[in-house]
Amino acid sequence: MRRVIVVEDEPHLTRLLKQALTRGGYDVQLCLNGLEGLKAIRDQAPDILITDIQMPKMTGKEMCKALHEEMPGRTFPIFVMSSMVDREHREWSSQMKNVYFLEKPLSMRVLLDRLDSA
Repeated sequence: MRRVIVVEDEPHLTRLLKQALTRGGYDVQLCLNGLEGLKAIRDQAPDILITDIQMPKMTGKEMCKALHEEMPGRTFPIFVMSSMVDREHREWSSQMKNVYFLEKPLSMRVLLDRLDSA
């Protein structure tokens, strides 16, 4: 079973993601902000990371940059979710290896298809 860490601070979306991913055969760990996500990844790297951008304490962008510096050989894909579709967000995520931008609102079917092919 592939392990997914989801870093998201919106309770409604975390419930939907956990339910869809669990049904899709994934083992899901939820984190509420980038600091929690970073700690969870340091404890045990996931097969896949899904993160929001705007969160308290540490943003998804800050977490991704920290991972990029700490784990330059990282092999697990990172899916960055955001309703902010500004060019700035697409650019920084596209400049990192194995990081993919997903626009909210998410289709759970499309998300599962993307994860299954990752």
